Amino acid sequence: MKSPALWLFDIDGTLVDTGGAGMTALQEATLEHFGGPGPALDLAGSTDLGVLATIAGHFGLADGAGEAEAFFAAYLRRLEWNLAHGGFPGRVLPGVGGLLDGLSAMSGATVGLLTGNIAAGAAAKMRHFGLAHHFAFGAYGCDHADRNRLGPVALERAARHAGRAFSPDETVVVGDTPKDIDCARAMGAACVAVATGRFTVDELRAAGATRVVPTLEVLLAER
Repeated sequence: MKSPALWLFDIDGTLVDTGGAGMTALQEATLEHFGGPGPALDLAGSTDLGVLATIAGHFGLADGAGEAEAFFAAYLRRLEWNLAHGGFPGRVLPGVGGLLDGLSAMSGATVGLLTGNIAAGAAAKMRHFGLAHHFAFGAYGCDHADRNRLGPVALERAARHAGRAFSPDETVVVGDTPKDIDCARAMGAACVAVATGRFTVDELRAAGATRVVPTLEVLLAER
């Protein structure tokens, strides 16, 4: 893998661990908006629109599209409260701060987000963990329910931000799930998979990542 010009980072399990604040906010918003507990959720690599569709289906609704504005307003209220006051053991994951600082200082490197979080949820998490200044653009889980459609959105916004186009072969997606790997493959980019989420090094390697590292400290050491 050659040195990338565009770095696109997933959030949960890659940059930060909210310690359950995000999952709890979704559960609380489900109870508030739909009036009852929702289904068990698998958030690993999912988009928030996809999660909403799963919840809405549990309550007999087609895809949740009509519920999005009110549901995500409730979710954001709970997320921001949980992050600030909920006592969840959240943290920035190993190597993240140093790697982002190094990329920000590197001539020719552009950094953005490619995440299943809605944009406002991503911003809340990045603000809370002190990482927001690194990310001026991104593609989000409110752009499409299908994560594999987020790559072209990220490339378009990166071009607008940087004032020049990026090709997939000079782009790397950094994530912690097989869905991040699939997303990178769908856009023709490389994927560095990091085993700081639910999946092991072996599982991420079997899923076809371009490269797998145990933590982002490995990439930091190479900068």
